[in-house]
Amino acid sequence: MEWYNIVIPIATLIVGAVGGFIAGVFYLRKQLEKMQNDPEMIQRMAKQMGYNLNKQQMSRAQNMMKNQKLPRK
Repeated sequence: MEWYNIVIPIATLIVGAVGGFIAGVFYLRKQLEKMQNDPEMIQRMAKQMGYNLNKQQMSRAQNMMKNQKLPRK
C-alpha cells in the first residue's frame, strides 16, 4: 500500500469539510439577510418552530433582526 493511497483521501476529506462549512456559513448569512426584509419568512420560521407570533411580537422580532449586525470577514 502506497503512502498516497492514505494521504489523498484524508486531504480530500479535510478540503471537503472546510469547503462545506464555508459554503454553509455564506448560505446561512444570506438567508438571515433576506429574513430581515421579509416578515413572511420570519412568520414561517416561527410556525416551523411551533410558535404563532402576533403583530407586536412580529414587529419586535423584525426590529431585533434589523439591529443585529452580521459579522463580515
